[in-house]
Amino acid sequence: MLDITKDIQSLTTFRRRSGDFMKQLKKSKRPVVLTVKGKAAAIVQDAEAYQRLLDIAARADSEEGIRQGLDDVAHGRTRPAKEVFDDIRRKHGISH
Repeated sequence: MLDITKDIQSLTTFRRRSGDFMKQLKKSKRPVVLTVKGKAAAIVQDAEAYQRLLDIAARADSEEGIRQGLDDVAHGRTRPAKEVFDDIRRKHGISH
């Protein structure tokens, strides 16, 4: 959960106190929103938290691919593997 009193800071403040912010990032595991002229410009987070986010995104992509594949099977949007491989061989001039 974002704490607007600590997790939204100006880029200037971040530059001046970057060491303090690095400690905060490591301890809280919460990202910090950096602003420029009062508007969000960047998000800074500690490496471990970022890796966790990447892992979640990768897992979600895999799960979505599986979901789409199962949906294709359920709706008859598939072809036998032999047919697909025969098409590839024909297209590329590969003999059996």
